Amino acid sequence: MMRWQGSFGTTAVWLALVVGILAGGANAVKADFTFGTPTNLGPPISTPYGEFAPCITADGLEMYVSYYNRPGYAGWSMWLSMRETVNDDWGAPVNLGSPVDTGLDNVGSYISADGLELYFGSYNRSGGYGNWDLWMTTRATRDDAWGIPENLGPTVNSSAWDVCPHISSDGLELYFGSQRSGGYGSDDIWVSRRATRNDPWEEPTNLGPVVNSSASETGPFLSSDGLLLFFSENRNAPIRPGGSGNQDMWVTRRASISDPWGAPLNLGPAVNSPSLDSMPQISRDGSTLYFSSDRPGGLGGPWGDIYQAPIIPIVDFNTDGIVDAADMVIMVDNWGTDNSLCDIGPMPWGDGIVDVQDLMVVAEYIGKDAGDPTLVAHWPLDETKGLLTADRAGTCHGTLVGNPSWQPDGGHVNGALSLDGNTSVSTVAVLSPADGPFSVLAWVKGGAPGQVIVSQEAGADWLLLDPATGVLMTELKSGTRSAKVLYSDAIITDGTWHRVAFAWDGSRRRLYVDDALVAEDTQDGLTAASGNLTIGAGATLAPDTYWTGLIDDVRIYSRAVKP
Repeated sequence: MMRWQGSFGTTAVWLALVVGILAGGANAVKADFTFGTPTNLGPPISTPYGEFAPCITADGLEMYVSYYNRPGYAGWSMWLSMRETVNDDWGAPVNLGSPVDTGLDNVGSYISADGLELYFGSYNRSGGYGNWDLWMTTRATRDDAWGIPENLGPTVNSSAWDVCPHISSDGLELYFGSQRSGGYGSDDIWVSRRATRNDPWEEPTNLGPVVNSSASETGPFLSSDGLLLFFSENRNAPIRPGGSGNQDMWVTRRASISDPWGAPLNLGPAVNSPSLDSMPQISRDGSTLYFSSDRPGGLGGPWGDIYQAPIIPIVDFNTDGIVDAADMVIMVDNWGTDNSLCDIGPMPWGDGIVDVQDLMVVAEYIGKDAGDPTLVAHWPLDETKGLLTADRAGTCHGTLVGNPSWQPDGGHVNGALSLDGNTSVSTVAVLSPADGPFSVLAWVKGGAPGQVIVSQEAGADWLLLDPATGVLMTELKSGTRSAKVLYSDAIITDGTWHRVAFAWDGSRRRLYVDDALVAEDTQDGLTAASGNLTIGAGATLAPDTYWTGLIDDVRIYSRAVKP
């Protein structure tokens, strides 16, 4: 549990200090953020008929939702729910009616940032160019009715399936899913651009093999700053590897509007389930993820219900479990840079520069409990007696093997556990290294070459000291024949406390000592393993792998932390 602590003065003092620092510019945007527990919006939004493709206006007061076979409406139809303020409940949805929502299938609406243009997909509507085409309707003001829809024309539409439109905040990029020729899978994401809002849309281009794959990609959604692109997979189509089961939601980044999109990352098990999870949409302020899901526990329907999940910035920069003066020092040290660790404002993924916007986000967590959902296991090792050690983040409690000695006052963070070369801690399995990004961190004192800090039964030694030289290393690697272990040059057997960490972001392995990066390389993946964890001994439990010394505050995160 993170809480505000420290003795460096009030928030006002910190604000005065930080505001006085000169700021610079940058464009890298990779701040750490995670998702809270998804909740079903429930009635009147979620119904037994099946809901799809939620779209929220920029002010958060209107939600457009597509329903399937709602009574009196065959196939897909588009509906609008409203609320007075963002703190009010959503009202009963009302069908958009003629001339927008006719007796045909109409689905996947998206409204422009100014609320005056509504884009959607329509099936076999007169004047189209394929079975599913992209259409647009306009209104003069937010209080006016929608006008007669216009087809986006043969430059944008094709004779194939063109659906799920999304227009950028500046109105100059139109992203959509299409099954037209020239793609890489059954469905691909394409983009059409225009120079100004008064110019025609240009010939669409495929986002290419970095984003699109031999599987299916559709349902694009661009963040309001244009630097994150969320998307999902189509139902009953091939799925991308590395997901959580069925169709999943993904995100790709670009450093600036003119840069290419990076390799997509799965949004992870916090919001993706073994069921269908699709059509991600982000609120304008970046605080909430909306999506469709047919996971168990919903109200039913072939496409499931509408869910929301809070988007939570990671404000515990040094991952010590508290938001305190040390985290503020880290922010000050990185002021005016593009350090993604501290770039958490004005939305959770930042704006490319560490400045007052980021300080304001941290200030929101001062004096509040703000747990990190990515902390999946945490053994403080602060007990004073007994043969069990509690997992303060979950249920992976540990059992002491060989009766190691508790050191109530001898740890780096409160108490610690003293291991004598014949003792260890055994816990149930926490995760498989192949499942996605994760990190393991621990405070250690002592040790000798060949000894292991954390390992996995029938798997790899996660953190250990090289038997020959004593340097920190990891044996976590891919299963390819060319894969090698990762060595650092750091020797930590000097009898003082050191914080060691391994982090995996899905493509890179990193080793840290005392918050400094000491080794790094790229890797195609990590070998799967499902065994129990051992703290203080190797995966084989060989006699020479048992730790001699102190171990304290062992943590495992489901993200690549930057200690």
